[in-house]
Amino acid sequence: MSKEFSHQSVLPQEVITGLEVQPGESYLDVTLGGGGHSRLILETGGRVIAIDRDEAAIAHCRNSLTEYSDRLHFWQGNFADYQPKQKFAGIIADLGVSSYQLDEPSRGFSFRLEADLDMRMDQSQTLTAKTIINSWQEQQLADIFYKYGEERLSRKLAKLIVEKRPFQTTTELATAISQSVPSAYRYGRIHPATRIFQGLRIAVNQELASLEKFLQVAPHWLQPGGRMAVISFHSLEDRIVKHSFRENSLLQVLTKKPIIPQDAEMKINPRSRSAKLRLAQLI
Repeated sequence: MSKEFSHQSVLPQEVITGLEVQPGESYLDVTLGGGGHSRLILETGGRVIAIDRDEAAIAHCRNSLTEYSDRLHFWQGNFADYQPKQKFAGIIADLGVSSYQLDEPSRGFSFRLEADLDMRMDQSQTLTAKTIINSWQEQQLADIFYKYGEERLSRKLAKLIVEKRPFQTTTELATAISQSVPSAYRYGRIHPATRIFQGLRIAVNQELASLEKFLQVAPHWLQPGGRMAVISFHSLEDRIVKHSFRENSLLQVLTKKPIIPQDAEMKINPRSRSAKLRLAQLI
């Protein structure tokens, strides 16, 4: 591993306050990452079971949170597949990728850093972004770019990719995309490869399917009065969380509008700017 695992948790105090964390109670952190939310729960005196698909996250937190080892347990895997043996006072899900995954070139999540087209959160799975880009049919590519990336040029870019593949690296793909879009698009607010990379990442890791399954089963993991806190980073995730909370008869929605970061947090952590926190409580 060429880079220290790090991740700055967003809306940390809002999560702790929203979950009403109490000493001695048990909490489930289904997206451990750099351990920021788990650390705050542990510092408050809570007990934590922490989940992550990325073995690097768990390895890092075993070391960084060793002082809390008597109140902290780990489980590696997809949070939608977890089968708890207990009920929890609170559950936190901080969706998306960690800063480490974005900044570590070898993971292939970023179009700004040259690396193999990987994008796997769980390095043991076989499906990679390179497999999708180089072997999936044009229509399949267009569908994931449009559905998961909300890319309006999805068909044009899928056609281009099929014509120019194979692609081996992140920068090779990003350059091809950038060179093929209209100049107004190329020099817009975001890099023209942003939505394509989002769509690929979601497809590789089956993120939305996992989220939908998790939101169906997780309320059953709460003890009476227990709370769920979910932080999303793009409209696809937030829409799923909003409707799932609203339509679940077991839950009372605590946030009519999502909680968003304040200016002070966004200055310290610019990646927090798109975060939205929603809370719900088991009735």
